[in-house]
Amino acid sequence: MRSGARAVLAAASVALAVLLGACSHDESGVKLTFWTIGREGEVVQQLLPEFEHAHPGVHVEVQQIPLTAAHEKLLTAFAGDALPDVAQIGNTWIPEFAALGALLPLDQQVAASQVLAPGDYFPGIWDTNVIDGKLYGVPWYVDTRLLFYRTDLLAAAGFDHPPRDWDEWRRAMAAIKRNAGPDKYAVFLPLNEFEPLLALGLQQSDPLLRDGGRFGNFESAGFRRALAFYVEMFRSGWAPPMSNTEISNVWDEFARGYFTFYITGPWQIGEFKRRLPPDLQGKWNTAPLPGPDGPGAGAAGGSSIAIFRSSPHAELAWELAQFLSSDAVQRRFYALTGDLPARRSAWDDPTLASEGYARAFRDQLERAKPTPKVPEWERIAQEMQLMADRVIRGGQSQDVALREFDVATDRILAKRRELLASSGHSPLPPAGVVAAQARVRVAVPIAADANDRQSGRDESRPYLNVAPSHPAGAP
Repeated sequence: MRSGARAVLAAASVALAVLLGACSHDESGVKLTFWTIGREGEVVQQLLPEFEHAHPGVHVEVQQIPLTAAHEKLLTAFAGDALPDVAQIGNTWIPEFAALGALLPLDQQVAASQVLAPGDYFPGIWDTNVIDGKLYGVPWYVDTRLLFYRTDLLAAAGFDHPPRDWDEWRRAMAAIKRNAGPDKYAVFLPLNEFEPLLALGLQQSDPLLRDGGRFGNFESAGFRRALAFYVEMFRSGWAPPMSNTEISNVWDEFARGYFTFYITGPWQIGEFKRRLPPDLQGKWNTAPLPGPDGPGAGAAGGSSIAIFRSSPHAELAWELAQFLSSDAVQRRFYALTGDLPARRSAWDDPTLASEGYARAFRDQLERAKPTPKVPEWERIAQEMQLMADRVIRGGQSQDVALREFDVATDRILAKRRELLASSGHSPLPPAGVVAAQARVRVAVPIAADANDRQSGRDESRPYLNVAPSHPAGAP
């Protein structure tokens, strides 16, 4: 480990000892179950001895679950009354488990906490955990997607800085394409990923869903504008009409200048450092997404810590959540994993502050927006990807595509409307009704994108808005 990281860990340990000493008490023979997703479960076990030392007799049992199985396992555990005390949950899953009545509201705990300060969190990230005015999780780590770009190719096209709005981005892409010739491109927007179009849609003032999440709003002026700009990048020849399975891999193609801009997340920082050749180090950088009229928003992603209502140790589970959310542990967790901290104060960490590629993420996280907070969102996001593919490769008109997308979205939300009508129009359907449905339905796992490794995303982690796979046996 780098000397700077060791110094941070040592300083954080001292601060943490003071924090834990203040809340130490005896809880003999208690086993606290904590489910995690992917590598975080391995790393967090290095931190837990300090928590257990401050709580004599308490053992935190960590169970690591691969992302491909996590959603189904949580639903199965809910149906079988076998949920853990506390779990890592992708923040796009919070609405579903809140609707099931599975999660413990945390507003009173946060109000009384001397560790958590809601104002220290990025507002859009915090908001992903708030459903119908109640807090159901605490952000653990965060991510969002933005521009990775070749500084040398951008400079060769006549630009000494990354684009700051759509018009500047248009001019840059046009100039890059002129320099690149017919076989190379300005930007890569994989057609099997919905996230780039989603980000453009979130930059609009019109919401993606309307009437309290009852209907699609994709024929709105805002999303029309987003789709039109997205399609323009293909029609102008700035982006190749390809998925990421149709190239060798993003690192090699980025290195050979096949494209200059690529929209992706913080997990790629380490990948680009490792996989790009030495002569390209120093010739790439990150930048916030341009917006229509200035710096743009991106989707608020990451994972949260949630406590289940069924836990017999809810008070102790909350202490664990506070421990993992403390500024000191957030800094240590970043040093061990590279996961971006959810708390602004943790970004003062010298190791993170010196990571130049992370600065753009710090900037954009201030503008990150949550995706629609409905349990059906991930199915809708999958429809967004299919709709975009029909326009780009199938030649469908944008008007028809948007109309059909709204129809498909309304169909997906039909049960939600029915439940809302029966519950007196509360934004959150009655937990008993939703829970009864969950116990009888066949759980469909939310799988990592089949192309995650190709795009460099660690498929063991619930990064930004991972869309559900088709049910088993579906094409």
